Amino acid sequence: MAMIPNQLPLLVADPTGRSLGLDLPPGALAGPADDPWLWAGHGPAGPAAWSALRPAARGAGLLPVLLGVERGLEEWELEPERMSDPADHEADEVLAGFWGSAREGSWPGLARAQPPAADPEAAAATVAEMLTERGFWLEDARPALVPARRSADIPAVIGWTGPVNHENDVARLCAVLRSWEDRFGARVVALTFDQLVVSVAAPPRTSEEAGALAAEHLAFCPDNITQGIYGTLGEYAEKALLDTPVWTFWWD
Repeated sequence: MAMIPNQLPLLVADPTGRSLGLDLPPGALAGPADDPWLWAGHGPAGPAAWSALRPAARGAGLLPVLLGVERGLEEWELEPERMSDPADHEADEVLAGFWGSAREGSWPGLARAQPPAADPEAAAATVAEMLTERGFWLEDARPALVPARRSADIPAVIGWTGPVNHENDVARLCAVLRSWEDRFGARVVALTFDQLVVSVAAPPRTSEEAGALAAEHLAFCPDNITQGIYGTLGEYAEKALLDTPVWTFWWD
């Protein structure tokens, strides 16, 4: 995978990250000492963490993400060396392949891009703040920084294996996330052991648009629909996608 210069090793001698313009809480690096995959805080992120970490992207090429704590990182089986480069894959081809292996009929193709209703970075910060408020399901999530060029690449950079029962090379899914970045202002906001949370600055505004996008979601993460709370793809489109600024994916 094409990598940017990794600034995380600087945190060995400078754990607060002040040389990178940061003021990090106590945390630890994961991965090889000379080329770690991520930095993660020891304590809960809290609603202010995302905005505090965001300047790292501009100054050091480090992108923020929230990490769920229902299982420790040692159980996540991170395997970045197994992942290809998201740039080697095309979203339409990836989704068409998933569709053909699980659905009858022709792949309907990618949904049309939507004009952003908000700045994608501001939308991500709003979602991250909401998810980490007291009482929300990621209130105990840890703050993390990943050396990635774009938000969509974060799962591949850290070698996330959450969707392994659906796809064991998460870079292929990252190619779809890149396309969603471009078409819907999507950003990867959080990861847990088997869940992915994405903020959306340009969600579909009509039932027709939501229905077209729902086909992509079904190919990307079938368990969301086949094992979720929605009885039909149309119900999923209306209740999970229409005017919705957060997309959540879960793989069994």
